[in-house]
Amino acid sequence: MSESSQEITDQKTKHLYIETVGCQMNVLDSEMVVAALRKKGYAITQDPALADTILFNTCSVREHAEEKAYHNLHHLKQLKLQNPSKIIGVMGCMAQKDQNGIFARVPFVDLVVGPGQLHQIPDMIERAEQGEKQQLAVSLSRRDGTLEEIKRSHETFDPLRDPEMRPTPFQAYLRIQIGCDKFCTYCIVPMTRGPEQGRSPEQIVSEARLLAEQGAKEITLLGQTVNSYKHKDGDKTTRLADLLQMIHPIEGIERIKFVTNYPKDMTRELLETVRDLPKCSPYLHVPAQSGSDNVLKRMKRGYTVSDYYAMMDRINEILPSAAVSSDFIVGFCGETDEEFQMTVDMVRRCRFKNSFIYKYSVRPGTKGADIYQDDIPEEVKHQRNLDLLAVQNKISLEDNMKFLGKTVEVLVEGPSKWSVRKHQEGDLRQMTGRTACDRIIVWDGNMRQVGAIMPIRVTDVFAFTMLGEVETTEVLPEVFQLSV
Repeated sequence: MSESSQEITDQKTKHLYIETVGCQMNVLDSEMVVAALRKKGYAITQDPALADTILFNTCSVREHAEEKAYHNLHHLKQLKLQNPSKIIGVMGCMAQKDQNGIFARVPFVDLVVGPGQLHQIPDMIERAEQGEKQQLAVSLSRRDGTLEEIKRSHETFDPLRDPEMRPTPFQAYLRIQIGCDKFCTYCIVPMTRGPEQGRSPEQIVSEARLLAEQGAKEITLLGQTVNSYKHKDGDKTTRLADLLQMIHPIEGIERIKFVTNYPKDMTRELLETVRDLPKCSPYLHVPAQSGSDNVLKRMKRGYTVSDYYAMMDRINEILPSAAVSSDFIVGFCGETDEEFQMTVDMVRRCRFKNSFIYKYSVRPGTKGADIYQDDIPEEVKHQRNLDLLAVQNKISLEDNMKFLGKTVEVLVEGPSKWSVRKHQEGDLRQMTGRTACDRIIVWDGNMRQVGAIMPIRVTDVFAFTMLGEVETTEVLPEVFQLSV
């Protein structure tokens, strides 16, 4: 191609900058939007100044995530003044929640698009290029139509997949469920993601085959309460255990995970299915949120501490090698010192692999915001966060000590964060990967290992990470089976 032809091609190429925060659902949504825009001739850039279109995929689960999004948007004002034709869009849960309020706070935003309308983004961008500004596309609220109308307005578009947008080319997310009907009093998700509905198993299996063809060795099934998955077709009902059976035979897929789980739907049938299917990772993320029945009732979680302990007993009986992680909210409305101590006791009893611990923040639009007073001082929330984290970190370190000197099978993801920070170049790098139970391990390796599942011997451990070295013996020694 001549230089003049190359210049013409480059002039026709549009550039997209996309920033994603929040859960795995948002990561998957961004992948699909990018795939759709690539079909329109877009290329990805890491520099907002070079982008023709800038998209922020936002989260509304915590106030901090929203304020950070608004802060980042305000910083784009100078770019917009310098280039008024630059298109700026907000997508995701904050878009669905705040809607026209985003235009009020950031008037130079061109697009506000909810999670159920992401398929409209390419057309909305074209209209913005033609001068149509402040376009809004969001789903119906939970009271603005029939249940069927509301469900349809929250549906995701037909899956376009883009391997380049995944955390690694060998790991992919696969949405099996949309929305949530649990209505926990602290959570905005039922309003931003809509009613709970399972995608058809045929569509899910077809997409899983596509992911395998694209090189994915590990797929993670996604749902707000993924183990509540249910799809009815006439007299036939498909649940998560059935889906796992359907996906397991797909050639190329070597690991299957699923998140996030709801305690009361962690059935014996599901656990036995995970036990009996070798590709299913014995890793279960099951948020508890609190160890106090009174707090759980105020949260409207729908289960008791006894229910959660019974679930843990089932897991330990059927999957004794499983690793379980959890979520906790500290400082929820009215939480006493005694109720917080019950949460500490739960962490000590259940010995989670790790826990994601958050300070409660009021989410406008939730029942908690309407009926409860956010009465726990910030300094108390902060201290409880630190105290619970210290307990969890001690447990994580103690349990990781069991791996010292053992060999584990690791899916190699790529260079470690340390390697990236140090700007390591060439083939030799510090590499990172995960065991089947989602434990992170790093070692001195090389880029040829990326995408392989290989034996790594553990040489040192910390609360969140393990260090290792490649096991070089031709005959694999004892591959450690305890929570790997």
